[in-house]
Amino acid sequence: MRHSLRPLLFRPSGRLAAVVLLAAVLGMPGHSPSAEPSLHFGTWGYDADGGDSAVRPGDDFYAFANGNYLAKLAIPPDRPSWGVDQILAAQVNRQVRGILESEANPAPEEPADLQKARTLYRAFLDQDRVDRLGLTPLAADLAAIRQAETRADLAAVMGRSVRGFQASLFELSIDVDAKRPNRYAVIISQSGLGMPDRDYYLKPEFAAEKRHYRDYIARMLTLAGWPDPDRRADDILSYETRIADASWAAVEERDPNAVYYPATPDALAKAAPGFDWVALLDAAGLAAVHRVVVHESSALPRLAAAYAATPMQTLQAWAAFHLIDAAAPYLARPFTEAHFSFHDTVLQGEQEQPPRWEQGVALVNDAMGEAVGRAYVATAFPPRVKAEVTGLVAKLRAAFAERLRRVGWMSGATKEEALKKLSALGVKVGYPDKWRDYASLEVRRADLYGDVVRAVAFEWDRELADLDRPVDRDEWDDPPQMVDASYNPVTNMIELPAAILQAPYFDARFDAAANYGAIGMVIGHEMTHGFDDEGRAYDATGALADWWTTQDVRRFEARAAKLADQYDRYEPYPGVHVNGTLTNGENIADLSGVLIALDAYHRAAGGHRPPVIDGLTGDQRFFLAFAQSWREKRREQSVRQRVVSDPHAPDQYRVNGVVRNVDAWYAAFSVQPGDRLYLEPGARVRIW
Repeated sequence: MRHSLRPLLFRPSGRLAAVVLLAAVLGMPGHSPSAEPSLHFGTWGYDADGGDSAVRPGDDFYAFANGNYLAKLAIPPDRPSWGVDQILAAQVNRQVRGILESEANPAPEEPADLQKARTLYRAFLDQDRVDRLGLTPLAADLAAIRQAETRADLAAVMGRSVRGFQASLFELSIDVDAKRPNRYAVIISQSGLGMPDRDYYLKPEFAAEKRHYRDYIARMLTLAGWPDPDRRADDILSYETRIADASWAAVEERDPNAVYYPATPDALAKAAPGFDWVALLDAAGLAAVHRVVVHESSALPRLAAAYAATPMQTLQAWAAFHLIDAAAPYLARPFTEAHFSFHDTVLQGEQEQPPRWEQGVALVNDAMGEAVGRAYVATAFPPRVKAEVTGLVAKLRAAFAERLRRVGWMSGATKEEALKKLSALGVKVGYPDKWRDYASLEVRRADLYGDVVRAVAFEWDRELADLDRPVDRDEWDDPPQMVDASYNPVTNMIELPAAILQAPYFDARFDAAANYGAIGMVIGHEMTHGFDDEGRAYDATGALADWWTTQDVRRFEARAAKLADQYDRYEPYPGVHVNGTLTNGENIADLSGVLIALDAYHRAAGGHRPPVIDGLTGDQRFFLAFAQSWREKRREQSVRQRVVSDPHAPDQYRVNGVVRNVDAWYAAFSVQPGDRLYLEPGARVRIW
């Protein structure tokens, strides 16, 4: 239940996400310099030419701050979105490319891992070799599916998915136990769908995507030589529709207590008959596990029943299709092109595949992120930045503590526990103190498919070894070259990777207002995740615990519901509404992050009025820098996917939806009744 600042398109931790290479490319994009606009931040940290003074700030602050920039910005044909954040990530990707393509070793104390990362990168770049192999790399895995004569056999194949490309109806993972946060637990979650969300199967507005998906299934089965591909595609789509109907909605999964259901394997088998749980766990190397945590407890019996009622011929075809779909980015061109045409063109609106080198960088970041991240830090992250940001974190923590003390709706007892949690909050800045060791990972220049399988197995074996060990709180989820920030409630820990600690988020040469409005808001946002509608369920140690009074819970929920209602009204396209409940945690964190950062900025001024720069007051500069950090254009297909499956609202609402609830913004820009964003003081949401 980790919270990321940005929509998470790059799996942060756990076993390698072999199925999301192209999504990883989008999460850490790079683009050719000729197509890439440069980033400008003026003299103090804000690109004033990018704003649109013809727009009244009270009508559309996002456009006022960013309108001219966005009017000129074109989304590259190989991207679902483009903007300041993606351009920064593109710059980082080019730096990583330089590391991977250089023979010089910037990290002499760990040359073996870096060289191994370069070998993996070169294996991916060798498109000709991959094309010559055709379907050959899949042969053994497809044979395992064909040889699975019973449902128990197929459950065992699913269990082996933790070590390769095979698919599973139930996802197995190892993570911190939410009620015993000093230990790890085996987690069992619903899975089995090939489209982004259950809504794609069940709602009429996604009927076109569903038809395209059926055709994509048939195309992949045809490429693999699977018999009767058209009929099997119909069967698979029907089966996945039953899976979707049985699965929990994304909103339901936002309740931390609802997704925590401990059980023994025997109890699980009794509660969800029709599926061979022993075969699944044994094949995953979990035969000795006596306790698991189930996420969607009421869904699993229905999923098991659907599995038991589905003909083996359909189940085998379903497993074969998902194997091919997962492996496609590492196979010959016909597979990669088919994969791209559905996942990226149909679902995201992209017209071209990213260059091969970008995809290779994404693979290395996913499989060996810390090996190349160590070299990235050595070349691109000055030590002084870590010290400066650490100091900024302390100021933001102090500002948040003061806000907590002033909260009028919370009782003293709950407030005391909240302050304890904030005090215990850990913040990791830049990079790990101890780097991951990839010595046991084998990488072969001529075996891309095998390399990725071995990388998946390496991650699973590493996590499996952790099961009987205390939780390592020093371990990082993200590599240093990730442009993002995150909060993990079960460790009560924030991560600020090195790559986000640069302009436009942070630069010591910027005016303080710009730094507080950008990286200050990011840090405040992540701090608030410990106190949003999900994070508030965890105590200072990271354990799920009831530390609120009943009355305080009711008061909090009333305020959170008021904010959700505001976001429900936002409509990026006619008939396409933001889901205020799904996005509520991020919306609370956005609003509170701005308030915390603004308070910290004022406290840092020591009671003095900041100077006017370029005709702008300190508060005006703060809000403009905040809005600038969300400059982005996104394709309609991507927006439609995001509103049903992503807990982050579209970027314009992460600005406009926030500032209209902040009193200081009204004063800074003289926002008056009649302005479109204006809310009466009593209608403004006040949580933290």
